[in-house]
Amino acid sequence: MGAFGRNHARIYHQLAQQGEAVRLVGVVDPDVDRADAVAAEFGCRAFGSVEQLVTTHSEVQAASVAVPTVRHLETARALMEAGVDVLAEKPLAASLAEADEMVRLAKALNRIGQVGHLERFNPAVRATTSLITQPMFFEVHRLSVFTPRSLDVDVILDLMIHDLDVVLSLVNSPVKEIRAVGIPILSGKADIANVRMEFESGCVANFTASRVSTERVRKLRFFQPRQYVSLDYSRQEVLVFSVGEPGKDKTGETASIPSINPQIHVAKPTIVAEEPLRAELRSFLDAVRTRSKPLVSFEDGRRALAVALDIVGAIRAHGQKVQLDQLR
Repeated sequence: MGAFGRNHARIYHQLAQQGEAVRLVGVVDPDVDRADAVAAEFGCRAFGSVEQLVTTHSEVQAASVAVPTVRHLETARALMEAGVDVLAEKPLAASLAEADEMVRLAKALNRIGQVGHLERFNPAVRATTSLITQPMFFEVHRLSVFTPRSLDVDVILDLMIHDLDVVLSLVNSPVKEIRAVGIPILSGKADIANVRMEFESGCVANFTASRVSTERVRKLRFFQPRQYVSLDYSRQEVLVFSVGEPGKDKTGETASIPSINPQIHVAKPTIVAEEPLRAELRSFLDAVRTRSKPLVSFEDGRRALAVALDIVGAIRAHGQKVQLDQLR
């Protein structure tokens, strides 16, 4: 029941109040006072361990795992072995071996396993998916001001992994080459990083992530033949610049925007605003009810983690090459 765990409880509670077929039965935290406070806020019971939860409430069918990453495997294992479907926050696990074990357990126990890559449920990202033809170049920026949270991991696993997952899903091609540089500023791990990634398809993606910025930026832009698409995660907006005849995108009607160049058609796809976490949890519950593969499965989480860890390795190698430790 840290900050994000409380948000999960809040959404489940709201969905129940709005008539969704879901009931929040309990929250878990070894800090009993914290668990009690959240339970009182959302009208459920508090438990000090997962074992207490599944023993007391044998009817539990689904659970969110929002514990520290190093405890994802043990927590998810206890839940899945008790017959509970799991949504684990990102990153999926602390290592590829642990991620592989979570994937194996979900398959062996016939459990739904979803990973919390929240930006996949951002309405702007969902509207962008239908626009993809042949993306050749991405430019992605995710900048945040410094906070003392998540300092157990570097900025790649903390922030950039969101964009890695989105781009991997849009490009749908194996990664061919990674070049990366990262620098620790206010913590012992990389706080700002830049990555250049090339895919087998020929697409190139540049990522910049920072948790020591003076402003908050969440933007993704990409180019494909005769088209440029700009996505703002925070505003939940998409702008599409197309050369040639205007038309409808696959999501439905678009609003045309005046352009200074008559050869360029500017459109703004219609987007229905929704809190991404709410959309994510609704999607998870639907997968649980229908026993269908989640939109963002454990396998997707494993893929994003593998690329993120490759980037961490590339940053480490670059730091050794330039003798970064001696410059600090």
